[in-house]
Amino acid sequence: MLSVEATAIPDVKLISPKKFGDHRGFFSETYNRASFKDAGIDLEFVQDNHSLSATVGTLRGLHFQSAPFAQDKLVRVAKGRILDVAVDIRASSPTFGRHVAVELSAENWKQLLVPVGFAHGFITLEPDTEVLYKVTALYGPQNDHGIAFDDPALSIDWRIPHDRLVLSDKDRKHPRLADLPRYFG
Repeated sequence: MLSVEATAIPDVKLISPKKFGDHRGFFSETYNRASFKDAGIDLEFVQDNHSLSATVGTLRGLHFQSAPFAQDKLVRVAKGRILDVAVDIRASSPTFGRHVAVELSAENWKQLLVPVGFAHGFITLEPDTEVLYKVTALYGPQNDHGIAFDDPALSIDWRIPHDRLVLSDKDRKHPRLADLPRYFG
């Protein structure tokens, strides 16, 4: 059993799997293809990814892959807390350039479905945060792209001052949305 809610951009979904707890701990079915299909989400995931970010303020993103390696992502947090962000980069979309920001944590047990045509990124809000996500396409290095996390046109509030962010060199060099080729119609 799971609950699916549309966000401010309806193609981005917030998913809440059931969690059953007792004196031993808990059990949760975080993904079941049949249950997702019954909820209107029929995707074939081909890879699971797991990241650990040791420091609060670690920002990963904003990333996406272009065709034929474009990915839907199902993101959840196993330990800690993040602000998860999805930016609509579909040129013909009425929500082009807008974003959804949702807090995901081990405590709230929510997941975010980020569809193809969105750039994705997150920032850690607790130390030693572990993020897991499923993707519908394998990694294609030649199709790996990004958008500047600090693009003023996006107006993303990352909740942590930019001078305290921990970023990779790659994530510091992504172009602004206005300078990005149109990968998605």
